[in-house]
Amino acid sequence: MQKLIKTLESCGYIVHFVQNKEEAFELSNTLVESGMSVGLGGSTSVKEIGLLDSLVSRDDITLFNQYEKGIPMEENTNRRRQGMLTDIYVTGTNAITRDGKLVNADGSGNRVAAMIFGPKKVLIVAGVNKIVDTLEDGFTRLMDVAAVKNVDRMNGLAKINGREPRHNLENIANKFTYIKADEQDRITIILVNEELGY
Repeated sequence: MQKLIKTLESCGYIVHFVQNKEEAFELSNTLVESGMSVGLGGSTSVKEIGLLDSLVSRDDITLFNQYEKGIPMEENTNRRRQGMLTDIYVTGTNAITRDGKLVNADGSGNRVAAMIFGPKKVLIVAGVNKIVDTLEDGFTRLMDVAAVKNVDRMNGLAKINGREPRHNLENIANKFTYIKADEQDRITIILVNEELGY
């Protein structure tokens, strides 16, 4: 783990290694400071540590929450765009390679775009299950694990909300990126010594 952390730091990232969800939650809340504007990328990991609910409940930040129930699609899209120019963008990642690459796929593209450019800072929460050996392993993980589970999750939500399921591997994972490095200290990664998300 120390070797991976040093590798990630050499790519320009700030890296914190914590033992559990509780530590990840406490640390992440300190990194989202009062007065900040905050964008969101789809992330089960962020939800699982309790950060998403915490951000929604805070009144000292400006949160562009495209996941708010009941908003029309036009407002959803608008909030995704506003999230691209925030002080901090909070998300997860689909895979982290041992040589320091962040590997991701997206449906609409707002998450992968924001990780690359736009927000002043990016906060990534990732469990150790996201660590893979190679870039090829990262893309395999995207399609065989993350995309499949996200299709099931999104179609399940559609059914709950009385809508027709419409997600499949073609539309939930059609924009792919990997980041080799970023400007120094723009991206902070909280690595959690537990399995989180997909």
